[in-house]
Amino acid sequence: MLILLAMTVVLAPADARKEKARRQLFPDGTPIPAWFADTTETDVSRLGRPYMITSYGVRNDSTVVQTEAIQRVIDQCSAEGGGVIVFPRGTFLSGSLFFKPRTHLMMSEGAVLKGTDAIADYAIVKTRLEGQTLDYFAALVNADGVDGFSISGKGTINGNGRRFWEEFWLRRKVNPKCTNLEALRPRLVYISNSNDVTVSGVRLINPGFWTNHIYRCKRVKYLNCYIYAPTEGLRAPSSDALDLDVVEDVLVHGCYMNVSDDAVCLKGGKGTWVDTIAGNGACRNVIIQHCRYGRAGAGITFGSESFDDRNVILRDCTFDGTSNLILFKMRPDTPQRYTHVLVENCSGMTRKGFSVNRWTQFYNRLPREDMPRSFVDSVTLRNVNLTCTQGFYMVNASDQYDVRNVTFENCQISDPVGKMDTSFIQNCKVENVIFKH
Repeated sequence: MLILLAMTVVLAPADARKEKARRQLFPDGTPIPAWFADTTETDVSRLGRPYMITSYGVRNDSTVVQTEAIQRVIDQCSAEGGGVIVFPRGTFLSGSLFFKPRTHLMMSEGAVLKGTDAIADYAIVKTRLEGQTLDYFAALVNADGVDGFSISGKGTINGNGRRFWEEFWLRRKVNPKCTNLEALRPRLVYISNSNDVTVSGVRLINPGFWTNHIYRCKRVKYLNCYIYAPTEGLRAPSSDALDLDVVEDVLVHGCYMNVSDDAVCLKGGKGTWVDTIAGNGACRNVIIQHCRYGRAGAGITFGSESFDDRNVILRDCTFDGTSNLILFKMRPDTPQRYTHVLVENCSGMTRKGFSVNRWTQFYNRLPREDMPRSFVDSVTLRNVNLTCTQGFYMVNASDQYDVRNVTFENCQISDPVGKMDTSFIQNCKVENVIFKH
């Protein structure tokens, strides 16, 4: 016994070093850049001159739509070399705002940027939605081609979405096949074609449509944000917390997410010829860590508008009523390849755990002789402690896609099923997985 104890003491530091080294690698073995280790929130004092909106003709009046007055402050800030657009304590009603190069948004504690609930107050622009480029309504907060853009502070961006939700559900009653785009409503935040973006500390609530949509951006951080839409009573349809659409190097750290659809959802395009269409693309190097989830679709969703994702990590997160731990939506009309995914050190309660589902909503398979076969490859679930009310393992055999190289390691699961049939997974490893009823 004494000898074994001595060995434990000697080996523990080595094991700790090995674990630390492993956590510094993406699932495919490439090093995680040091950029991911910095979770410091934005220091606005380093971003230039502050532009307090109430000093430039914007009134602290929650009953008056002040889109034009606020936009003039943003335009002046950019023209004068840039700085920080500061919202002081109070509520300010606006339609779509467009941030320009060298401008930033700061929401002071007690400040609320509230979206108007009239769709006519949102500009129609060329934008990206549901895996395609089209003319549609701008978001409340927009930044296109604004490298270094930041949203910070302890205030709130409130989409004021109730009227849009009511109209959506009414349309669905009349036409059950009504699509998202047919129900005219704005997103909360849309950031596109921008690098080195940071959104930190703010509350992002009640979107009319998706809450945050990031398109064709590199090096994006969401730090310690509160993202919420109602999931009971009048639910906020399609209120995805964070849609990552053709991105590279994204860190989501310390956030709370409770929405009536996907939480973090990967996007990039859809359709039989998805990999040949300009504007579509891959998601690479995404880390979600130290987040808390309430109700939402999944900790991470490989979405129905996604087709090429690699190096995705979900770790050190807790769940309370979330639908899935991790969800792969497999479209028979789209060639999809999802590879090198790691889920570790996650705990709490979900309805389902590891889910790979055939997804046929708005199915549209076109002729293509060289259609690549879809697959989910190189997925590891490690150190997972979950209570799943429906079942942890929700994977079925399919003749339309492959699931291969999956590892389950050190998992303690409580669910009504109590087992996994992994016979149709190519090269599945199960080590120390304990089911409890």
